[in-house]
Amino acid sequence: MRQNFLFYCLLWLMSCLPGASQAQAPNADWQIVGQTIDPANYYGITVANGLIGLVSSPEPMKVKDVVLNGAFDTYGRGRVSNILKVFNFVNMNLDVDGQRIGPKSINNYRQTLDMQKAMLTTTFDYQDKVSVQQQVMALRHLPYTALTMVEITAKKDCEIIPMSVIETPENLKEVKNFYAEIDREHVTIRLLTSVAKSPSGKHTVAASNSFIFNEPHGQEPDVIHEDWDYNMHLAKFKKKLKAGETYKFSVVGSVSSTAHTADPHNEAERLTIFAALERTERLLMRHNAEWAKLWRSDIVIDGDPDAQRAVRSALYHLYSFVREGTGYSLSPMGLSGLGYNGHVFWDTELWMYPPILMLKPEIARSILEYRFERMAMAKQNAFSHGYAGVMFPWESDADGQEATPVWALTGPFQHHITGCVGWAFWKYYQVTKDKEWLRTRGYPMLKEVADFWASRVEREGPGSYHINNVIGANEWQENIDDNAFTNGMAKTSLNYASQAARELGLTPNPDWKLVADNIPILKFPDGTTKENRTYSGVMIKQADVNLLAFPLNIITGEAAIRKDLTYYEPKYSPEGPAMGWSALSTLNARLGETDKAYTWFIKSYKPNEVPPFGVLAETAGGTNPYFATGAGGMLQAVLNGFGGLEINDSGITQLKTKLPKKWKSLTMKGVGPELKTIQVR
Repeated sequence: MRQNFLFYCLLWLMSCLPGASQAQAPNADWQIVGQTIDPANYYGITVANGLIGLVSSPEPMKVKDVVLNGAFDTYGRGRVSNILKVFNFVNMNLDVDGQRIGPKSINNYRQTLDMQKAMLTTTFDYQDKVSVQQQVMALRHLPYTALTMVEITAKKDCEIIPMSVIETPENLKEVKNFYAEIDREHVTIRLLTSVAKSPSGKHTVAASNSFIFNEPHGQEPDVIHEDWDYNMHLAKFKKKLKAGETYKFSVVGSVSSTAHTADPHNEAERLTIFAALERTERLLMRHNAEWAKLWRSDIVIDGDPDAQRAVRSALYHLYSFVREGTGYSLSPMGLSGLGYNGHVFWDTELWMYPPILMLKPEIARSILEYRFERMAMAKQNAFSHGYAGVMFPWESDADGQEATPVWALTGPFQHHITGCVGWAFWKYYQVTKDKEWLRTRGYPMLKEVADFWASRVEREGPGSYHINNVIGANEWQENIDDNAFTNGMAKTSLNYASQAARELGLTPNPDWKLVADNIPILKFPDGTTKENRTYSGVMIKQADVNLLAFPLNIITGEAAIRKDLTYYEPKYSPEGPAMGWSALSTLNARLGETDKAYTWFIKSYKPNEVPPFGVLAETAGGTNPYFATGAGGMLQAVLNGFGGLEINDSGITQLKTKLPKKWKSLTMKGVGPELKTIQVR
């Protein structure tokens, strides 16, 4: 605790030093600028803190969506649970001389994300009257709270009426609006609050906000409350400005639900009161300090500014979408909207989790806790399908039940995800060597995963323990037998369970090794790995066989890896998701094929960037950003490919690799529990 206190104090002192403002000038390496903002072709960028996600809007002083992690209800797509879109409690209106500003009445509109501080700054001019700057952030140290800071500079004498607005999305029902003032000798807190039911009534959701004024108590503007309808109410104030005068104020707001607390109405108001009395400077100090701690683990590429921007953006988004100590996981679209209903897939364990594990093991542990806390539901799922152990759902929601729409066959048949969960648990132990965690979390999970595979195989004799009727990583091949990735992940997680038992001084179930040794990896006559028993060379959606070389290390030896790459590289569909290309990049980098690896690396993100911020869509030409799965894959291409990092029983080690021609150096900071700095030149 004392170390944290000293850290915050040091940060504050640095900000007070003469010339500190110059030292903190924006750094282009940390900026993502919205280029040529076109409202008709606009894909927002997200500021998030692992619990709330605020998605930017092309409209001035608005955000498009507010998403709350951990809160799900049944509405929308597929008759299944969806992550909740909640009250938009950070929106604002602004009247200048009696006229409402809007997209058509402003100019010089510019939006910039500062990744270092996780802050979105929007600036614009309204006619010849005012210039406006608005800065929005989801506070990292207060998981349910957001801060908005506003500066309005008058170009001529005028009257401004800023309005803090709470708007209700269509999915919320039975809306009730409240306004209250808490008056003390030293402060008046004006609380704007909305409470509603989720679509089915399962949850109560509440949001509250308040102005923070800089004037001494008693000299603040008078605040007026207006309740327009059940979908919008607001608090506003008037201020006359002289030409050249700048007026500053802030709005702080919080959101909660019965998924997080028994009494979200009072909790949202209490959290807002707490933040309002912390005041803007302290909120900023602690928020910036938390992000400074996150960025102790960073990736620095010298010589390739575009790659640096893309890689840091990927890291920023993964850090934003998950947090330590929550037991929440990552959806393919993170907290950037309602994509994939906010459900958790294999995308987490195989694609997003590994770079987080290497750079932020403490956050990786929270991702694993999400699965551990849902083991009972996974055991029920296995039981329902006639198997032992745990069978994790293809799409997991807050309860850990199968949440795949019934029209998608992936739900009943994409069983490799259970192996991915076991794989991820052992990888955590390899990195941290936390034996107490292995005893209480890791081994209990791995044992159940191994029992699942031992019951899942069909035993037909030596070398013929088949896993039939599945969908593999290549989802375009449905209901096939002996899929390469599924079989490989089953073998791997069975062996890891045995290893975990021995690590704890226990005797592993001998059946686990028997099963692992007899699950086949099928081959074509020339020795190329066969994707499944009936695979005939058709185009594939994404990586499957090639994952056996990395990260599973089942296909080893340069000749065998090259043979599989040569066969499958041309079969990857141009319409496939981003992580397929990153897998090819990683493997080619580890083989020393640096030019080819760089080409695949660029393909893993560049064609998928959408305007105006270059956020990642799932596929080239796609429209569902931000694709955090692709970000995880791209980061693996850098860390495990060009950087040569390897997770094994010795912890995090490094292979000898070569950098792309454009890169002068690659520096990986804050790697592993020891926060090592590892460099490749």
